[in-house]
Amino acid sequence: MTTIPSLYTWAGGQEALEKLTTAFYAKVLKDELLEPVFRHMSPEHSKHVAHFIGEVFGGPPVYTTEDNGSHAKMVAHHIGKALNDPQRKQWIKLLLESADEIGLADDPEFRSALVGYLEWGSRIAVINSNATENPINENAPMPEWGWGVPGGPYQP
Repeated sequence: MTTIPSLYTWAGGQEALEKLTTAFYAKVLKDELLEPVFRHMSPEHSKHVAHFIGEVFGGPPVYTTEDNGSHAKMVAHHIGKALNDPQRKQWIKLLLESADEIGLADDPEFRSALVGYLEWGSRIAVINSNATENPINENAPMPEWGWGVPGGPYQP
């Protein structure tokens, strides 16, 4: 029986995710639609997002242990930002362009899981950004994202 790797491992681990978020946020800061949302982000922002994605994708709990993050804290960063669907779509577009540019795994199974996560997460972000209170309890577990319907990567 073939062992199914985590999305984190398949993506290339923390180094690949940090490369992805670095490339992505460089694009965001040049983007007319997204720059106003992110212009005041901290220099560590892209690394924290890479740590969050890594943990959600089955990697080590760097976001929760080293960054002192949690699911509730990630959601809290979005409260009151009034994000909209054009911004959400542009966010996904730039992230997927960045994934292609850095050579992130591009097999259909991985990209299906990645796009599924981006669609889910970005829609939740828009909903939460229009809320006035955090709907996530501080003790709520981190989300966990897997391969979904394909069940794993194609491994001949």
